[in-house]
Amino acid sequence: MSTSTRPLTPEQIEEFGAEMDAIRQRVLADLGEADATYIRNVVKAQRGFEVAGRALFYLPPAWPLAVAALSVSKILDNMEIGHNVMHGQYDWMGDPGLNSRMYEWDNVCPSEQWKNSHNFIHHTYTNILGKDRDLGYGILRMDEDQKWHPYYLGNPLYAFLLMVFFEWGVAMHDLEVENIVAGKRRIEENKAMHAGIMRKVKRQALKDYLLFPALTGPLFPMTLAGNAVANLVRNVWAFNIIFCGHFPAGVATFSQEECENETRGHWYYRQLLGSANITGGKLFHVMTGNLSHQIEHHLFPDVPARRYPEIAQEVQAICEKYGLDYNTGSLSRQLGSVAKKIVRLAFPTKQRPTGAPVADAPVASSATAAA
Repeated sequence: MSTSTRPLTPEQIEEFGAEMDAIRQRVLADLGEADATYIRNVVKAQRGFEVAGRALFYLPPAWPLAVAALSVSKILDNMEIGHNVMHGQYDWMGDPGLNSRMYEWDNVCPSEQWKNSHNFIHHTYTNILGKDRDLGYGILRMDEDQKWHPYYLGNPLYAFLLMVFFEWGVAMHDLEVENIVAGKRRIEENKAMHAGIMRKVKRQALKDYLLFPALTGPLFPMTLAGNAVANLVRNVWAFNIIFCGHFPAGVATFSQEECENETRGHWYYRQLLGSANITGGKLFHVMTGNLSHQIEHHLFPDVPARRYPEIAQEVQAICEKYGLDYNTGSLSRQLGSVAKKIVRLAFPTKQRPTGAPVADAPVASSATAAA
């Protein structure tokens, strides 16, 4: 099978978009008790793991189990609950605890800030160079069309540090430190945002590194270390899942000129080409917040993520109909591909020729990705 998507005519792109819209409308019309029960059960499980983890810290021999339980709790809170709830996937339930306008997650990044940088900027301008700041997070070079600079020789190191401190990197993302350094933004513009970040940082630090450790009395150091390790596990997991959905080989990027006067159909087309999936079992998908179905998430960000596995088969069939490759592969394959890209782009590379059509960007097919 070819590893590049064939170009579509404007008419075909709109037809493709209409088919995607039809899937979205059908699923939204079908939402009901099963979806509500699912997310409530996930919340119940997340809270159970957190209570178990906190309790097990009182038993020093059970420290590894305490860390494991708390890590699972934090992953569920960030991935399947927080990320998806803040996308408004469960606003239709009328439950204040699952409402995107009210939800606050267990993360140093304030939810309101996340919804602006992620829900609005990233999902509107997905993979558009100069518009989508998630392309490298202002730290990394993740595309050939990002102008090379000797600074990027540190790409692997920056990626490792971002992975370890991922929640902090996300929190600092909107401050646009790289633009302040480059003189494109004034530090005064961050005043209000900085205050919000510091409030959330103080709250999280108090909870994880003072209050809960203090409750275990003489076991304070072990509990403090356990909370830190649980945060580290969550950071590493989230980083790897997100990067495997956005940056493996074959994921396309776009110039601003290519997306001028973009139609709804082309937006769907860009979401498809700019995303990648990760294969796995049901538990794996839950632990990723179903972001292992990043293609479906970018196509339908407001649809409950539990629906992505059932949608995926239909999306893939439509892609085959139009000759559009569907980028999917195992976690090890996608992660290896991302690692190679991070290292390769640390060095000067040839940029895409100006005006090269988006559809000619190489996109790994499901057949080649599974090989």
